[in-house]
Amino acid sequence: MTTVSETISSTQAELEKLVGDLRGLLASKDLDGIPEIKQLRQRLDDGIHSVRDSAVRAAQEAALQAKDAARAADRYAHDEPWRVAGAALAVGALVGFMLARR
Repeated sequence: MTTVSETISSTQAELEKLVGDLRGLLASKDLDGIPEIKQLRQRLDDGIHSVRDSAVRAAQEAALQAKDAARAADRYAHDEPWRVAGAALAVGALVGFMLARR
């Protein structure tokens, strides 16, 4: 099971690889004779910065929501320990029953 930070890291690594590939393609000396390439390079850089900022904000928001959910679950477990224990017992019994039927 991957964690949020592992997913963020792998996504960021893939994005960086894609950016590197695009920059390498656009940096080709064969393309320097085309006047639109300079504009395309600038738009690409602007887009990359925008996407990177959006990705960072989305990752931070997801991490914040996960922390809030964990805090809520922790509060509930402390406020209602018998309900949590009963639910865990029920899930354990169900899993045990399912495994025993195999």
